[in-house]
Amino acid sequence: MEEGDTLEETLLKQHRREKRDLQAQIQSMKNAVPKNDKKRRKVLTEEIAKLETDLNQKHEEELKQLQLTSGTKEVEEALNGVEAMKLEGKEEEEEEEEVKHPRVTKAQKRRDKKAAQEKERESRIAEAEVQNLQGVRHQEGLKLAQKLSQRGLQIKEISSDGHCMYRAVRDQLARRRQPELSVEELRGRTAAHMRSHAQDFLPFLSDANTGDACTAEAFDKYCADVQHTAAWGGQLELQALTKVLQLPIDVIQADSPTIKIGEEFDGDAITLVYMRHAYGLGEHYNSVEQLKEPSAVESA
Repeated sequence: MEEGDTLEETLLKQHRREKRDLQAQIQSMKNAVPKNDKKRRKVLTEEIAKLETDLNQKHEEELKQLQLTSGTKEVEEALNGVEAMKLEGKEEEEEEEEVKHPRVTKAQKRRDKKAAQEKERESRIAEAEVQNLQGVRHQEGLKLAQKLSQRGLQIKEISSDGHCMYRAVRDQLARRRQPELSVEELRGRTAAHMRSHAQDFLPFLSDANTGDACTAEAFDKYCADVQHTAAWGGQLELQALTKVLQLPIDVIQADSPTIKIGEEFDGDAITLVYMRHAYGLGEHYNSVEQLKEPSAVESA
């Protein structure tokens, strides 16, 4: 106790020292925990809050005890001073946090968000590429490439838009200089043949919901979808196309023997590649072309 100080002043000076000591202790605690260790930082925050609460309660109790023994007006002012110190300390901490973590502008937040999204996208692409190399799609591609190379062929990519089978047939016709037929014409002729030979196709169709035999009304709708929509084509449509084109069709698959349709017709077969795992949507048809020599590929 310094000369000339009242009991209240002495106590407040003691409180200020204890508060400074606590802040020094807190700073030391913060420095001891890495900023990227979120779990330990959370525990640290709770510990700091408890230390501050305990010290404030201790100061209040000491001042109240002094007030009971002295009953002076100065003690009441001191109690108010403690509350003011609490607010002041809180404001100082907030200012310190703002200095450490300056406010980020909306534009910067947008840039940060975009950068984070781009980083996540690149990570997903890299992960997908690894999975593809190990997955069924990659293995299917390897098997098809081996089968085609034995025939001196390679895959000619066809876009996946629901018309892939008809586009692949069209590509094959164009390669043999056949009269050019559009996808719409191929669909229209396929639907017309199926309608005029309904009994050849009805036994192979059923209601997708009930599994019951396909009705005449449902068959009409099926044919309308073949003609007017991007409904995927399959073996039934290929059966119809062999009749329409009067040509055999070979469908090469990775894990099954080649499907031969329309073997009763003469001429070079239209060759398609059926891929079960080509895209996320599933089944897909590609065309084929002559296998390019490595030198030709490198110079292309």
